[in-house]
Amino acid sequence: MVEVERRGKETSEGLIRRFTRQLQQSKVLPQARKNRFFTKKKTRVQLRDDAMYKQKVKKEVDKYKKMGIFDDEKLKDIKKRIGA
Repeated sequence: MVEVERRGKETSEGLIRRFTRQLQQSKVLPQARKNRFFTKKKTRVQLRDDAMYKQKVKKEVDKYKKMGIFDDEKLKDIKKRIGA
C-alpha cells in the first residue's frame, strides 16, 4: 500500500504526481493488473462435464441439420433441454 502525506506548501498536483511516481516504483499497479483477469483452472470433473455437454449439443445439432430444420431458436431449445 502506497501512502503519501502532503509536505508543507506542496500543491495538490505535486502531491498527485509524487503519489503516481511512488505507485509505479512500488510495482503494486503492475501486480494488480496482472491479477485482474485471473481465473482458476477447471477441475477434471468440470472439464469432463463440459466435454460431455458439448458432445450432446453437437449430436443434437447434427441431427437437426440432417433434417434441415436447424436454426438459432432450435439451438436455444437444445441447450435449455440438455441443461446449459
